[in-house]
Amino acid sequence: MREEKKLMMSEIRGRVDEAVYFILTDFTGLTVSQDAELRSKLREVSAEIHVVKNSLMRHVTKDLGLEQMEESLKGPTALVSGEGEITEALKVLKSFVKENQIPVMKVGALDGVFLTGSDLETISNLPSRDELIAQVVGSIGSPLQGIVGVMGQKVASLVNVIKAIENKKNEAA
Repeated sequence: MREEKKLMMSEIRGRVDEAVYFILTDFTGLTVSQDAELRSKLREVSAEIHVVKNSLMRHVTKDLGLEQMEESLKGPTALVSGEGEITEALKVLKSFVKENQIPVMKVGALDGVFLTGSDLETISNLPSRDELIAQVVGSIGSPLQGIVGVMGQKVASLVNVIKAIENKKNEAA
């Protein structure tokens, strides 16, 4: 392999190694302005997109033990990688695909685990980490609010009983 290709492959490998996840897409038909828009949206969620040569990506996926990806390395391929949450990047891609009918998500990997196109679709429908945390906190907080409400009612009832006793004593006196 020529030195130039080795350098390009090490660059791809570096992007994949530094990323929590990566997604391979087919960007056929993507215009320059659409590409710029997609790059900008991905940057907002700590992700980036780079065009990669299939032959070089094939070597990288083989090194990672992700041979299943080889079938997807046909046609123009772009590598979306990031350090943030995969759900956020997938939501950006899904929204962009809905608006523009491109790029097509092929396959991906999350922490070294192979993801099919249907896995990517499923993950894109999940709430983000922050949304899940908010749901858990809300479900924990809800019963506590009920307990606080009941305790408040008991205290109010006790105060009303004491006031009634005080009023009876004042009337008797």
